[in-house]
Amino acid sequence: MNSPCPPLRGNRTFCSVATFTRGSDLLLVAIIIRGFTKNVFINCPFDEDYRSLLRPLLFTIVSFGYFPRVSAERSDSGESRLSKICEFIKESKYSIHDLSRMRAKERGALQRMNMPFELGIDYGTRVSGPPKMRGKQFLILEKNRYAFHKAISDMSGVDIKDHKNQPIRLIQVTREWFVETVGLRRLPGYETLWSRFTDFTTALSRKRKEISFSVEELNRMPIPEYLDFLQEWIDDNYPPRPNRIQ
Repeated sequence: MNSPCPPLRGNRTFCSVATFTRGSDLLLVAIIIRGFTKNVFINCPFDEDYRSLLRPLLFTIVSFGYFPRVSAERSDSGESRLSKICEFIKESKYSIHDLSRMRAKERGALQRMNMPFELGIDYGTRVSGPPKMRGKQFLILEKNRYAFHKAISDMSGVDIKDHKNQPIRLIQVTREWFVETVGLRRLPGYETLWSRFTDFTTALSRKRKEISFSVEELNRMPIPEYLDFLQEWIDDNYPPRPNRIQ
C-alpha cells in the first residue's frame, strides 16, 4: 500500500499510519508527528521590539536541522495559550528561554513574568515528568550575564549566555550551545551564519515584494509563513549537514 503521507520539504516531520474501524468502515489515518529530539521550544517575547533577535534565532535553529516551536505558530481563539505552551514544552527535547525582556518598560509598571513562568514550567517538566523528559536541555539567555539573578535568586549557579541585544551575538551564543550541550559538530561559524542570514533576509524581502507585500506586511509576517520560507531557502541553499556526537 502506498503511504498516504505527503512528501514533506526538508524532512521536517515523519509520518506514521494508524488504522481503526467505525462501523463497517476501515479508516486509514496519516498522523504527522514532529520529532521530539529535533524540536526546540522558544520562550521569548513576540513583539516588534524583539523581532530583530527572534528572526536570527529562528534562522540559526533551522540552519542546524532543528525545528522551532513557538506559541505564535498557531492562533486558535478556542485554545488556551497556556495549554498550547505546555504541549510544545512536552513535545520538545530542547528549549531556549530568553529572560532579557522581563523588566518593566516604564517606571511603576509591572515586570513581564511570562518568560520566567514558562521556564519554571519547563524545569518542572524536566525534573518531575516521565523518564523521557529527564533528558530535556535548556539554553537560558539574558542581555547581560547574571542580570536576572537579582529577580530570580533561585537560579544562582545556573549557566546562562548573554546576547547583549545584538543579533550577531545571539547567533554566536546559540551556536556555542548547540556545540557544547546538544553535541553538534562541523557547524558553520557564527559570522558565516550571520552572512547567510542577511542573504536570506534580502531574498525574503525580494520575493515578498514580487507579490506586492508592503514593508509592514513583511515585518508582520506570521511565524508559520516566515518559517516555511526559511526552511525552503535553507533546503535550497545550505541544507544542514551537522554531525552529532553520541
